[in-house]
Amino acid sequence: MRSRLLALAASLLLIAPVARSEDPSASPPKPNDATLGLKPTSDAVVLLDGSSLENWVKTDGKTPADWPLSDGIMTVGKGSIQTAKPFGKFQLHLEFNVPYMPKASGQGRGNSGVYLGGIYELQVLDSYGLKLQDNDCGAIYKQVVPKYNACKPPLQWQTYDVTFHKAEVKDGKVVKKARVTVVQNGIKTIDDVEISPCPAGANNKEGEDGPLLLQDHGNPVQYRNIWYKPLD
Repeated sequence: MRSRLLALAASLLLIAPVARSEDPSASPPKPNDATLGLKPTSDAVVLLDGSSLENWVKTDGKTPADWPLSDGIMTVGKGSIQTAKPFGKFQLHLEFNVPYMPKASGQGRGNSGVYLGGIYELQVLDSYGLKLQDNDCGAIYKQVVPKYNACKPPLQWQTYDVTFHKAEVKDGKVVKKARVTVVQNGIKTIDDVEISPCPAGANNKEGEDGPLLLQDHGNPVQYRNIWYKPLD
């Protein structure tokens, strides 16, 4: 009987998945410049190439954006702005640079936000070297903590490469939440996670096409090289 039980246990081990925890002593991946300066693909829609703000408006949806633009770089100021046109499922490339603010702390340190689909905030902040929380850089604000701290120090250009699928609505009800994957500075930090709307975004609802909104939180965060590729 004992031999039969041992044989059965061995066969179960062969077919049962083995749960493996990550090695806590392993070094986390380091930020890199794999997509820094990435050029738009042939089927991409360019939102900011540094020449003008023609694709951007204020949050009323019609007044032209007037953030400072110099040397191809757009600097936060004069209120939040959004793209003039909405879009749905997409892959986004965006580059940002947070200021050095050693006397500030927490949410007052290089704060801005990238609102995907107008209503889901991907946080921008100086979170270099911190143990991340759900309101730090790379987080979906108050919802998703990134797997790794992929932040560079302030005053260095950083990248977000995002895949976003908007929510699905049927008969006025959300039947499938929006989903997002985020690669920050070459490191996948959020992998196909469900998300819900965040406060202070645009006026569209879940399941609707929405703009890309950039938040003015009172800090001179910079942006450049923003483009997206629509997904079917």
